[in-house]
Amino acid sequence: MSISPFNEKDYALIEAEYAGLKEASARRCASQEELDVVQKAFEFANEAHKNVRRRSGEPYILHPIAVAKIVVSTIGLGYKSISAALLHDVVEDTDYTSEDIRNLFGEKIASLVEGLTKIKNVLDSENKTGMSNLSEESIQAENFKRILLTLNDDVRVVLIKLADRLHNCRTIEFMPEFKRDKILSETMFVFIPLAHRLGLYEVKSEMENIWLKYKEPDAYQDISAKIEEGQDEKEKQIDEFIQPINAALKDAGFDFFIRKRIKTPYSIWRKMQTKHVSFEQIYDLYALRIIFNTDSASKETERDQCYHIFSIITGLYRYKPERVRDWVKHPKSNGYEALHCTLMSHTGMWIEVQIRTKRMDDIAEKGIAAHWAYKKDGFVSENDSEMDKWLEQVKGILVNPDVNALELLDIIHNDLTSSEIVIFTPKGEQKTVLKGSTALDFAYQIHTEIGCHAIAAKVNMKLVPLSYVLRSGDQVEIISAEDGHPKREWLQFLVTRKARSEVMDFFKSQRDETIALGNRILSEQLTSLGYKPDNEVMRRLASSWRISENNLDEMYFRIGLGLIKMTNLTEILKDVGEKTKWYRSFFPHLGRSEEPSEKTESHPHYEIASCCHPIPGDPVIGIRETDGTIYVHKKTCSVADSMASKFGDRVVVPDWADIAPDTAFPVRISIQGLDRMGLLNEISRYISLVMGVNMRKIYLGVEEGIFEGYIDLYVQDKDALEKMIRKLGSIEGIQNVIRTEI
Repeated sequence: MSISPFNEKDYALIEAEYAGLKEASARRCASQEELDVVQKAFEFANEAHKNVRRRSGEPYILHPIAVAKIVVSTIGLGYKSISAALLHDVVEDTDYTSEDIRNLFGEKIASLVEGLTKIKNVLDSENKTGMSNLSEESIQAENFKRILLTLNDDVRVVLIKLADRLHNCRTIEFMPEFKRDKILSETMFVFIPLAHRLGLYEVKSEMENIWLKYKEPDAYQDISAKIEEGQDEKEKQIDEFIQPINAALKDAGFDFFIRKRIKTPYSIWRKMQTKHVSFEQIYDLYALRIIFNTDSASKETERDQCYHIFSIITGLYRYKPERVRDWVKHPKSNGYEALHCTLMSHTGMWIEVQIRTKRMDDIAEKGIAAHWAYKKDGFVSENDSEMDKWLEQVKGILVNPDVNALELLDIIHNDLTSSEIVIFTPKGEQKTVLKGSTALDFAYQIHTEIGCHAIAAKVNMKLVPLSYVLRSGDQVEIISAEDGHPKREWLQFLVTRKARSEVMDFFKSQRDETIALGNRILSEQLTSLGYKPDNEVMRRLASSWRISENNLDEMYFRIGLGLIKMTNLTEILKDVGEKTKWYRSFFPHLGRSEEPSEKTESHPHYEIASCCHPIPGDPVIGIRETDGTIYVHKKTCSVADSMASKFGDRVVVPDWADIAPDTAFPVRISIQGLDRMGLLNEISRYISLVMGVNMRKIYLGVEEGIFEGYIDLYVQDKDALEKMIRKLGSIEGIQNVIRTEI
């Protein structure tokens, strides 16, 4: 921020932007009194930020105005949240205090502003000093814990913060690159999953696209250009596709409208990465939303009316049965309800159609705010309690004293991004469980006592062990016994945090015995390998297993429970006694802190991250270790996003010219196509003789004339790789060649 007197152009811009906010607020506010509070908040914030400018040079007040617009128009919050958004930077960036806000705007608006001020403080704080243990080193994770704790007070604080983060992403071009990488990594690791979990799909999608635009600019531009190609002709085809649907639904008496949508560049890129396909193989680029007002006079329920529309449109066009998604009967746990299907147009184009009521659409677009608004108005759906259950679950995690901040951030991230499946009780009640859950996880989900006394389960009327992994649609019955109790081996297959925590709590009553057992197991293993349990050995083990070296009892406890496996002791301890940092390639954020020397600062040592294998030409991010070593990741690497979210002050901008000149880097390309005689020889001859590239491994499998496989090889840079991919793609029979993860 900088101070520079505003001119007439600045004042005109402020007035124009606020006029847009005022218009949106007028539609949302229930009375003139509420709108007056918004006006008062704007006037106060405008005066407080007078002559203050952002990095871009624009008046600072435009930022809170933009955040308030997102709060009202995109998220759908009311006048108190709009006012808090306008005031959210006043306490932090000016001489005004929380008490000033409280005196002028009341307790609720003041508490929202205080919550936002706390979040801003923790996100802006940086860990600038060398740290000696895990808990101190993870200050950024502690910060995120404090952010999430605001869920305990008022979820609106988090919703306004998401609006603030979205606008910061929109203006991120004005940030220096290292700061941009830190913000985008935080956004992908925490804020995007949080927006998804709270049902804010519009916010989520926009942040994802901005993330891709700056993390993989070439891919973003390429996909955007391909979307634009022939767009007019495709629009015409979609309009022709809609016409019969329009006519049929009008004839059936539905009050509806249809909205057209194209997949976002991020969603296309993500599908290309996960499915290992090219842009041309994404067949459902286009989607329609049929949004209708329910007929209160009709005997049909909301669900029945959705199915009625489905039957009409599938009578007009062929549909793909395996692509039907019924989130009307089985809503997502974040409140999302809709019926999805994919239809084939008469021109051969696959188009996804989403069928929603107006209520369902409001919740899909505005998430938790709309969900609660409908609930407040007396509308109750089958899924009303799911969001409340999730918030309670998160609160339970946040206040657990046994979970440190680093663990908590990973737990929350996993919780936000985990898929769910639907199962049924013996009485036919629908239950949502985490994908991958076992029968025992489900037992603990029902009730702790049922989990603790469980001895077996029946799935679809067949007896199965408690370790059975549940599948969507299973009917599950838990069999318990009065004398049943938790067993240590349960921890080997339980996947949910609640179940694992309950089992560990049970064994805490036997903590001393479990610690003694773990100590004995470790000592025997070390002795058999010829090691003494001295300080160096124990420090190395603790670092590898992500446990503070000052808390060895916890390490013994986990060994005694079987949570720590010692199959790699030899690898961990192979060079004890030598000055080495071998373990940092696996856990770069662990180890003793050392102040980087002047030599290290001037000439950093680079290591290529083995999790994502970047090559010259890839956009990369650097994570500096405490000894000065910089680990180089792809900017899109999930490990890098996780690390930058926890240790943002270690983010650096590496230069490929300094990393590894004249070095060949490992990559993998996946190929598929139609098999023919001599194809493998032609592929290998081109790679080895024409390109002069060394192949590490080649695998091709053939089934019924179709081949697919991959080639691992070494390349100098991205240009050489892309040239090779283009040439291989032109060989007769090869249909698809893409770079994939090793």
